[in-house]
Amino acid sequence: MAALLGRPWFWIAAVAILFGVPLGRSLLRSVPSPPPVLGTVPRFELTDQAARRFGTDQLGGKVWVANFIFTACQGSCPALSQKMAEVQHRSRHLGADFHLVSITVDPERDTPARLAEYGARYGADPQKWSFLTGPLAAVQAAVVDGFKVGMGKTARPGAPDAAAAVATDRRTVDDDFWEIFHGENLVLIDQHLQIRGYFPATIEGLNRLVEAIGLVINSA
Repeated sequence: MAALLGRPWFWIAAVAILFGVPLGRSLLRSVPSPPPVLGTVPRFELTDQAARRFGTDQLGGKVWVANFIFTACQGSCPALSQKMAEVQHRSRHLGADFHLVSITVDPERDTPARLAEYGARYGADPQKWSFLTGPLAAVQAAVVDGFKVGMGKTARPGAPDAAAAVATDRRTVDDDFWEIFHGENLVLIDQHLQIRGYFPATIEGLNRLVEAIGLVINSA
């Protein structure tokens, strides 16, 4: 053994094995492919929480994640926004290459000021996370036609008579008669406004989303 340790070739072989095996494993390990292109979001322009025009012109060249909420929502929206806040935290190192967008599906009531207050509850950084509203037709065009995500209002089961409510209090119609529905996935869009995936707001879905964000950014 002493004679073996004294031979230079032994140490060369030992170093080669020590560093070569991990390097070989890393080279042979397959890298996941970026998620496929599922469609393209058409150009849109809405209004952000600071009452500024905001849309695809500002998002061009960025990878971004969109979701759909409304501030009066007591169902899924708080959980969706909490998941977006987690994405904001986990993507903090990406800087200006990444953005978050939450679009209200109740634009008739969700003003920029109301959206700003809502975003503050979840620690939204206004430079990285935009909350958008606008005319109902423009919002529907962006959400339904663009993202291929459903939104709308349905009559709430057991609701009071709408005509009678209109005569007394419009808010009663909004709160008691109508039930707002919307998609609950987080949507990943790449630098070319191409949809790269719909991810459920679960722990597993969030992990897959964060991985997909990295793959899309690195593929560019």
